[in-house]
Amino acid sequence: MVEEVGPLKDEVQTAVPHVWQETLAAIVDSLIRGESRIGESIDNVEPMSEEVSNRCRDNVASYGSTLIRLPEATWSTSVAMWQGDHWACLVDLWTAEEGRSDLVLDVAVSEDSETAFRFRPYLVYVP
Repeated sequence: MVEEVGPLKDEVQTAVPHVWQETLAAIVDSLIRGESRIGESIDNVEPMSEEVSNRCRDNVASYGSTLIRLPEATWSTSVAMWQGDHWACLVDLWTAEEGRSDLVLDVAVSEDSETAFRFRPYLVYVP
C-alpha cells in the first residue's frame, strides 16, 4: 500500500496525492470510453481539444495494446512535482496485454479557489 501524501509545493518528485487519484482515474476512463474530448464529462477537468484527444488515441493505437482501468498499483509508480504554479503529474497507464505499460498520461493540476483543484490533461504518450 502506498502512503497517502498530500500535494506538496516542493520541487521534489513525490507520489500522486491521494486526493487527485479518483479524478485522474476518471480521465483515463474517459480516454478508454472514447470521449471526443478527453475529460469532458468530469467536474474540475479542462477537457482536451478534439485534436489532442485524437492524438492521444492515435498514440495508444500505435502502441498496440488495449488500455484498461487503472489498478491500485498505478499509484506506486506515478509521480507529481511542483512546477512553481502547478503540479505536473505523470500517471502510468496499464494495458490488458502487459499490465503497466510505457504509456503515461501527462496532467497539470492547479489550485482552484472554488473546487480546491483543477485538472488539465495534456497528452498520452511514451516518454
